[in-house]
Amino acid sequence: MSTERLSLVASIVESSDDAIIAKTLEGIITSWNPAAERMYGYSSEEIVGKSILLITHQDRHEEMAVILAKVKEGQRLEHYDTVRVQKDGTAIPVSLAVSPIYDENGAVIGASSIARNITDRRKIEAKFEGLLEAAPDAMVGVDRSGEIRFVNRQTERLFGYDRGELVGQFIEVLVPEAFRQVHPSHRAGYFVDPGTRAMGAGLVLSGRRRDGTQFPVDISLSSIITDDGLLVTAAVRDVTHQKETSEYARSLIEASLDPLVTISVEGKITDVNEATIKVTGVAREGLIGTDFS
Repeated sequence: MSTERLSLVASIVESSDDAIIAKTLEGIITSWNPAAERMYGYSSEEIVGKSILLITHQDRHEEMAVILAKVKEGQRLEHYDTVRVQKDGTAIPVSLAVSPIYDENGAVIGASSIARNITDRRKIEAKFEGLLEAAPDAMVGVDRSGEIRFVNRQTERLFGYDRGELVGQFIEVLVPEAFRQVHPSHRAGYFVDPGTRAMGAGLVLSGRRRDGTQFPVDISLSSIITDDGLLVTAAVRDVTHQKETSEYARSLIEASLDPLVTISVEGKITDVNEATIKVTGVAREGLIGTDFS
């Protein structure tokens, strides 16, 4: 590498907001940038030549050995979340990217790690999880491939699964078998134009429990952008009671001996009962949609 290129790389490392650390395959720190000083509290003079275990949580020493072993084999680690320890003993969550360092002959001689403090992200995630668990509806997060990424407590109660059984499964596991073949195309269509809206407007939707029973549901869809890409969140509500109430009300209307008509704000007939059909002599289909006068 030319002197000019080395100077550029050094400048990038020094000015980075992420902690960039180089170490030997034995874990001895050889380079420590200013961001690492700010993140961990050790100056370069204090820590260069010391073991990386100095900032590794005591419960993660074995993990560090595994990471160095993988790097020695030429492997890279991306977005690896773990815990590190600051000089004052404070444990902080970090996201790591670890890469091998090669010599001029292509042999791996060390490891370079880029660490980002994700304390703020974890706080946001904790708030999100709190809201998710407090939601009255079953909440299911799905990625573009249809894989379930998260569920809340209500989902477990409604569908009869433990969340460990659902996360990693395709969302179709919660869909009645009769609709499983067409559901992926509907899912793909939503990802083309994501937004907040009801699912299957005008359609009767059903969910499928772990025991195979089906039940009527209302589903609202929304989307969120995460570090892993776009996720769709489905809020699922069991409407069995509402459907039963609606059917009961409908039976009362049909049983009435008096003609009953429902009308839209535009003055169009939207529904009639059997008594209306008998009085007018017109079929239901002939009345619905006509002007009420």
